[in-house]
Amino acid sequence: MGFSDIIDLAGSMLVGGLMMLIIFRTSDSAAENVYNNGGELILQRNLAVTAEVLENDFRKIGYCSDWSKIPDPSKSILQADSTRIKFLTDVDSDGAVDTMHYYLGSASALVQTANPRDRLLYRVINNETPAGINLGVTQFKLVYFNPLGDTIAFPVTMPSEIYTMEINITVENTEAYNQKYSSAFWRQIRLVARNLRNR
Repeated sequence: MGFSDIIDLAGSMLVGGLMMLIIFRTSDSAAENVYNNGGELILQRNLAVTAEVLENDFRKIGYCSDWSKIPDPSKSILQADSTRIKFLTDVDSDGAVDTMHYYLGSASALVQTANPRDRLLYRVINNETPAGINLGVTQFKLVYFNPLGDTIAFPVTMPSEIYTMEINITVENTEAYNQKYSSAFWRQIRLVARNLRNR
């Protein structure tokens, strides 16, 4: 074996090592892309489901299939704060008035996920045991407006003044590749519950 053979062998080992390094880096990058794209899809679905449920429930504030059971819809909001709301509605259109309560749990209540910012969003009907849904919600913020369109300051002492509301939701991945969490934001500006206008 000559000197040129040794140089050829060393050169081929160097090129082979570089090729292996490139393949490993490409494989890691491909795995990260697949994980992140799948996470983005789940994130968008979670946000769409959360927004759809909230819009449906909030538009039914003050609604009852037997209208005589909620004769004054302005009294259908029982409690209103920046991260919680409690109101009267008819959830299953059976003519019975139900109480629905939405609120955001504390960050310490959810330890099963890797994301330190996600929280449980609670949707409680009547006196059921609170059961939160975890779709990666990190922010649930409500803003209330009176009939003139002015913002109602917190604390809301007279929920009967509420005419429209703004809903803000931020959702993040519950798990992420190298803790790079993606987020999506949804805002419903001036959501109107039809029955709040029947005053």
